[in-house]
Amino acid sequence: MPILTDWGRRWRHRRAPPGPLRDYLAQPLPSPRADYRAVEYLAIDLETTGLDQRQDLILSVGYVVLHGPEIDLSTARHHLVRIDRSIPEASAVIHQITDDQAATGRELEDVLGEVLAALAGRVMIAHHASIEQGFLSQACQRCWGRGLPLRLVDTQTLAHRTLERRQIPFKASDLRLHALTSRYNLPRHGAHNALSDALSAAELFLAQAAYRDDGRRLRLSEFLC
Repeated sequence: MPILTDWGRRWRHRRAPPGPLRDYLAQPLPSPRADYRAVEYLAIDLETTGLDQRQDLILSVGYVVLHGPEIDLSTARHHLVRIDRSIPEASAVIHQITDDQAATGRELEDVLGEVLAALAGRVMIAHHASIEQGFLSQACQRCWGRGLPLRLVDTQTLAHRTLERRQIPFKASDLRLHALTSRYNLPRHGAHNALSDALSAAELFLAQAAYRDDGRRLRLSEFLC
């Protein structure tokens, strides 16, 4: 999945069909050279029917905007997505979304349009971000025939880099979202709810950024995947 450069954004904008994806691509993105505190972000999480982006579907989306180092709770949103199949039992046990609840959800294209409007001009934050990146891009492909290139911060990748740099032994489970929020003494929100996990990812990013911030200019590029 390509990481969006400004030249690439303009090139894709000219070729995208009219609609939310084209509108998203019309907005310039923050420069990687900008101070990370002057940048806007969108922390996002998805709940899905499984982990295969080619076959599984998005069930819910949660997101919240960050204005630099501040989380704007007034922007927090949670949307259920209507799907055309039964939810696998193993998946429902994890995220607690039932077939009846999913039936009250909105169409994927409508939800995706709102997500892209919130994401325009911002950097996306997610934990283990290949999941969100892959599912969102696949959804855009289904709706508008084009994938979704992004400028992206992955809080799991940042944690991995920090632990390796400090030569701290760790196992895979130590990189899970709620293990890391405990490490940073952050509030514990309910797991496997898209909005709660988006908020946890936002708080984790700010804690990780504060750890690196020595009061001097710290570029966005320090955090990008």
